[in-house]
Amino acid sequence: QVTVRDALNQALDEELERDERVFLLGEEVAQYDGAYKISRGLWKKFGDKRIIDTPISEMGFTGIAVGAAMAGLRPVCEFMTFNFSMQAIDQVINSAAKTCYMSAGSIAVPIVFRGPNGASAGVAAQHSQCFAAWYGHCPGLKVVSPWSSEDAKGLLKTSIRDDNPVVMLENELLYGVPFEMSEEAQSKDFLVPIGKAKVERQGTHVTLVSHSRPVGHCLEAAAVLAKEGVECEVINLRTIRPMDIETIEASVVKTNHLVTVEGGWPQFGVGAEICARIMEGPAFNYLDAPAVRVTGADVPMPYAKILEDNCIPQVKDIIFAVKKTLNI
Repeated sequence: QVTVRDALNQALDEELERDERVFLLGEEVAQYDGAYKISRGLWKKFGDKRIIDTPISEMGFTGIAVGAAMAGLRPVCEFMTFNFSMQAIDQVINSAAKTCYMSAGSIAVPIVFRGPNGASAGVAAQHSQCFAAWYGHCPGLKVVSPWSSEDAKGLLKTSIRDDNPVVMLENELLYGVPFEMSEEAQSKDFLVPIGKAKVERQGTHVTLVSHSRPVGHCLEAAAVLAKEGVECEVINLRTIRPMDIETIEASVVKTNHLVTVEGGWPQFGVGAEICARIMEGPAFNYLDAPAVRVTGADVPMPYAKILEDNCIPQVKDIIFAVKKTLNI
């Protein structure tokens, strides 16, 4: 068993060793071993040139990283939380995402923006926002959102090797969670392709589509519903952009019902996009009931724990949505 934190650390270690153009920069990533200990031991191993502590200026160090990528290096730019990427969104969108297109393909920007995204626990509205829909909205970016340790390691390695800017949305509450990891997943050659979802559980009655931490909630809900004779197929998106709509369509054709689950806000969200794509495509004719979205509440995240719990999709909310969809 390997925690998500250790899986990310392994991926960074292996890629820094494999390619000397790779370097990591961000607040506290070097001597302090990372605010979340993702970069533990890397500064001691690779030194000041490869693991760089930055001032608290997201716009500044993100600009440095984007410029370095344009000049042929492969930076990994860590945000202490993606809420702070707002300071640097001009660099991420206007500089990184659009440059390859605007230069007719002559300037690549191979950079990874990574850090915790979405709600943690008790950190209120300015630290609890999910940016999957924001960054997934922008052409020129690839956006990945891992759930398990296997996702985290494989997607980070693939993202670092990709010649496009990749936004990697991790989840702080998953960092300490251990997952089974196969021998294959722990090898240095293990990669998870960007743009391919994974069916985490086979089922026949309803399709549950999710990304990041809510994938675990979906699997818990599926286990409860299985005792009542309802078999849920659980899809872990893994990538927000480009979205693997084919895997979702194939599942909907089989189950005839769709429920999407996400921690972000409902309006213009990831679930909204999935529902629209299903409606526009061939799987729509196979739906026996309207698709249902389970999302975060449409409010800034409250600080009080009881209110926070009511703002984030819980297992009971998923079970309720499935029963509503199946009319039971």
